[in-house]
Amino acid sequence: MGSFSLTHWLVVILVVVLLFGRGRISDLMGDFAKGINSFKKGLSDNDAPAPPAAAPPQVTNAGQPQPAPLGEETRR
Repeated sequence: MGSFSLTHWLVVILVVVLLFGRGRISDLMGDFAKGINSFKKGLSDNDAPAPPAAAPPQVTNAGQPQPAPLGEETRR
């Protein structure tokens, strides 16, 4: 009753091939390989240094009048 023997594994593989078909299993393995490759590509993209961010534009008050400084008469 221990582990499976070679005969058990052959029967399991035969049942899997009969259920899914040889073409479907190879399609699944191909999709799995594409997923692994895209995962590796994503990891390598993260390792590359990011381009420097552009400096934010400077805001100036060129068109707006400056407020007058407070004098002695307005402080009281």
